[in-house]
Amino acid sequence: MVKLRVFSISLILAALYLPSELVAQNDFTLVRAREGEGIYALLIRNNLSPGIYFDTFVELNGASLGRNHSLIGGKNYKIPVPANAGRYPIFGKEYEMVERKDDQLEGAVFYLVSGHGGSDQGASIKKGNSMVCEDEYAYDITLRLARRLIEHGALVYMITRDNNDGIRPGEFLKPDSDETCYPDNPIPAKQTQRLRQRASAVNLLYRKNRFKTYQRAVIIHLDSQSRSSNIDVYFYHHPNSRSGKELATILQQTLKEKYRINQPNRGYTGTVGTRNLYMLKKTTPVSVFIELGNIRNYRDQLRFLRENNRQALANWLCEGLIKDYNSGR
Repeated sequence: MVKLRVFSISLILAALYLPSELVAQNDFTLVRAREGEGIYALLIRNNLSPGIYFDTFVELNGASLGRNHSLIGGKNYKIPVPANAGRYPIFGKEYEMVERKDDQLEGAVFYLVSGHGGSDQGASIKKGNSMVCEDEYAYDITLRLARRLIEHGALVYMITRDNNDGIRPGEFLKPDSDETCYPDNPIPAKQTQRLRQRASAVNLLYRKNRFKTYQRAVIIHLDSQSRSSNIDVYFYHHPNSRSGKELATILQQTLKEKYRINQPNRGYTGTVGTRNLYMLKKTTPVSVFIELGNIRNYRDQLRFLRENNRQALANWLCEGLIKDYNSGR
């Protein structure tokens, strides 16, 4: 493995954890073209500017291109790897290349914990012929958040991990039980043991990064209430944590503002509150506990069943975390 000089960021990549290290890479990586997709769309989907990378793409794939530089759906093509990009297999093949866009979160450390996992799927419902399980959607949104944080220069640790899911498209995410806890430990079935395991992983890493002045733990769940209960994203912090309250409030205000801009007639009722939850009480870094909505309510389901909405949640939470980071500098 080779340490990339342009990065001070990292994500736990596989069974062996590799802080601040990325897998050695060539000047290109392979991606599969979708049916009807053109070069511009493929490059944009992989976060590459067509204006910059179109000619390079044609040079790499000349013999594999059809008439007028057309692509063949299902065929693998080479895409260039920017000099300031790293490969993160945990995000899955389509999203593993992450380009560092700026240094807004340089020096920040995040521990991301998606709820449940392993034999515990969390809250679940059956929708048509598909099961909708809390752990899968919380994990997908957490992965998307991790990727956004890395783009802005943060050091990110995925505490709950699934090395073969990656970021997934579509509404229905197939449930499984092969999630592990950092670095690659089986997740206990008993809740107390599971929470103790996660808190210990976070605290171990916190001590490892003790010279970093900004460290935050973000715990992400879905709620389960009566079907009639339509709720917005809401936030908890530990009763004795002033910084936790500030973090939760900034995140809540960021989402409120985003809803005001994107859905001006909708309103937003997400709240900030205190709870003496295990992960808030036992983790050393400043922590926030996020409930993304009621898995049993139809309107709330749209917030995480739709892929675009999952990405929007990740983007908005990332913006809130950037604001919190800047408020303490």
